[in-house]
Amino acid sequence: MIRRISILLVVCIGLYAKTSAQKKTISQRVDSLLRLMTLEEKVGQLNQYSGRQVTGPVSQVKTNLLNDIKNGWVGSMLNVKGVKDTREIQEAALQSRLKIPLLFSLDVIHGYKTVFPIPLAEAASWDLEAMQQTAHIAAKEAAAAGIHWTFAPMVDVARDPRWGRVMEGAGEDTYLGSLIAAARVKGFQGKQLGNTDAIMACAKHFAAYGASMAGRDYNAVDLSDQALWETYLPPFKSAVDAGVATFMNSFNTLNGIPATGNAYLQRDILKGKWNYQGFVVSDWGSIGEMIPWGYAKDDADAAQKAMQAGSDMDMESRAYKGHLVKLVKEGKVAEALVDDAVRRILYKKFEMGLFDNPFKFSDYKREAKVLNDPKHKTVAREAGRKSIVLLKNEAELLPFTKSKSKIALIGPLVKAKRDLNGSWTVNADTNQIVSLYEGMKNKFGKKTELLYAQGAEVEGESRAGFDEAVKIANQSDVVVMALGETWDMSGEAKSKTNIHITGQQEALFKAVKATGKPVVVVLMAGRPLIFNEIVAKADAILYAWWLGDEAGNAIADVLSGDYNPSGKLPITFPRSEGQIPLSYNYYNTGRPIKDPENIIYKSAYIDSPNSPMYAFGYGLSYTSFNYSDITLSADKLNASDSVAVSFKLTNSGKYAGEEVVQLYIKDEVASVVRPMKELKDFKKVFLKAGESKTLNFTVSKEKLSFYNSKLEWVAEPGDFEIMIGTASDNIKFSKKITLQ
Repeated sequence: MIRRISILLVVCIGLYAKTSAQKKTISQRVDSLLRLMTLEEKVGQLNQYSGRQVTGPVSQVKTNLLNDIKNGWVGSMLNVKGVKDTREIQEAALQSRLKIPLLFSLDVIHGYKTVFPIPLAEAASWDLEAMQQTAHIAAKEAAAAGIHWTFAPMVDVARDPRWGRVMEGAGEDTYLGSLIAAARVKGFQGKQLGNTDAIMACAKHFAAYGASMAGRDYNAVDLSDQALWETYLPPFKSAVDAGVATFMNSFNTLNGIPATGNAYLQRDILKGKWNYQGFVVSDWGSIGEMIPWGYAKDDADAAQKAMQAGSDMDMESRAYKGHLVKLVKEGKVAEALVDDAVRRILYKKFEMGLFDNPFKFSDYKREAKVLNDPKHKTVAREAGRKSIVLLKNEAELLPFTKSKSKIALIGPLVKAKRDLNGSWTVNADTNQIVSLYEGMKNKFGKKTELLYAQGAEVEGESRAGFDEAVKIANQSDVVVMALGETWDMSGEAKSKTNIHITGQQEALFKAVKATGKPVVVVLMAGRPLIFNEIVAKADAILYAWWLGDEAGNAIADVLSGDYNPSGKLPITFPRSEGQIPLSYNYYNTGRPIKDPENIIYKSAYIDSPNSPMYAFGYGLSYTSFNYSDITLSADKLNASDSVAVSFKLTNSGKYAGEEVVQLYIKDEVASVVRPMKELKDFKKVFLKAGESKTLNFTVSKEKLSFYNSKLEWVAEPGDFEIMIGTASDNIKFSKKITLQ
């Protein structure tokens, strides 16, 4: 045993020495190249342009951009994809004096050719390994098509579903979001950067973009330093710890300063306190947008402020290209700041292996092989099944285990394809998308007659299709309705004041439900919607989000019972827009609601229940789980100790299934007000019917710590409530412990 440990130690030391030597070698090569560069060539590395026009027909814009590339005045291109185009443009870059290769970047948010569920949907799986796997396949496909860098993951904590970009993130919780941020970074970047199955990840948007006022894109953010450090920064720190290659700054202000020009965020926190060694890219045009914010006078002023604040690469503002050389020569910007930004970018180009082989990611054979790997579809289907959340299942209508001779498929999204991929898709080929209709036909078509009626549009006031829908429903044994959003109703620049289900869809549901037939509603969307009538009257509800290419097959798997749904909501679903922003970890206030029937002079609404429609962590299963026999290893702990929380979980139902067991804590009394509960751990556990397992959580000082009023990370002595549950509003048992 000692010999084996010694050998392992030698191997680990050798790997560390090799990694250190590689870093030293890259740094030396970067420094050598930097000494050869003119100021103009240095500034050139800081410019990123969209390449859509470069790959298009001949134009003056194309000619000018190609000339800039050949002169070494461009460091990166976005929106260029495919081996053919990336190879041709890279060849132009290699005509520059120093032959510095370009970085090709793209918004590979939830898949390249194979489209996986949107990030918010995947977060509902609470399956970190699955999310890492889908990110890795996305990276593998993108890398095979000549891409080096994705603008993902978005790690913004978001508690306002009016914000369209909520679909891009992991939801409302800091702890869950931090774990998902790390999983996605590791998935995109693989075992190491430079491998041809990995691309550089980008943590965005730095910082607090998810807290934009009124849920409106590109808006200001106004929050306390404590909220910034406790809620919004941890997922970014998690990405740093996972080795994320790049950061993207955000469109919002923080403390009255646009994030792009915010030195506190970029220099003090990111590159200072966190010692981040990657580089920061602006969001599209955000350097120039400091002018309409009223923070910069003109492009020159914006370039100066952005560079001094720590924004390394200018995406599409062209402020650096037009003004940075002059600013340095006039002494307004220190050349050392430019050198630091260039050094960070060149380091990544060396790390990706582009100087040794500029075309290593542009291989025609690998592109054809990887993009047509059938295993990727299998993973997409599995990811889709895991992302579905069962919200309601009256009288155990689901799964469809008993024979149904006729199933009516009704709704505007039954045969939809493009909509199932949602926002931020690279591939425009809808032929590879499996609609709900096709998925149901694949699953039930041989034994069951499938009837179809569209009934209504997603938007619009026409009820012309209602009669046909009712007729079809009357002919069926059970109805499955596909309702929700079209792909362009959530995403960037899709903020809304009204997130109720649109058009006549809820009226269509009422008409169909009035037939007396059992109705299953499948909701497809990119954000939490409000659908109160459906909640009240549907027999069963599946929240299917936008599940990507295999959506139809994944939903059919759940409806049939071939897969037992295990998804849990990563974000709270409100009853009305008036409750927003709304999250599970609220503060109790000095006048809490103790009795829902007595809310006068309490912190409460008088025109609505104060609870959400569906709480964070909520999600049903076809089976049932029993929690019992909780024990604590101790009820007191010191700073160096930990407490083991043990309990038995039993699948008490008739189906095998997975349960997401959630651990929450509450600090009873602290130097600053603490939330009513905070997620601190979870486990996703598979149990056969009748099977039991003993599960353990460990509660340490770290789990009891928080930022105090001085922004110190502390754990204060006192009492804490430890809660175990199946959702944030469904706690099965709780125990008290004392930190001494």
